[in-house]
Amino acid sequence: MAASEANGTPGMKSNAGILIVLLCIVGIEVLLTYRHINIHALALCLLVLAFIEAGFAVMYFMHMKYERPKFFWGVILVLFFVLFMMDHVWPDALRLEHFRVVHW
Repeated sequence: MAASEANGTPGMKSNAGILIVLLCIVGIEVLLTYRHINIHALALCLLVLAFIEAGFAVMYFMHMKYERPKFFWGVILVLFFVLFMMDHVWPDALRLEHFRVVHW
């Protein structure tokens, strides 16, 4: 057993396996785009595969799988808060483009 696997982090063999899984998901995405599928079904499939891919990347390559659960759920809560605020603040920022600027 390698020293990195003894302390709870994955070794080179695990990282190579995860990379192969991610490349397979990318291959499936590419094959799906070349098939003549309904655009809504294609978008849904690609979105689901992208979320799975992002989950693998965050859990293994960013080592969130090996963090304490409180830290993990704290990061998830902050992520949802940021996405919520971006959804509600950006429309206001785009609205400002249409205001007339008055120079005194």
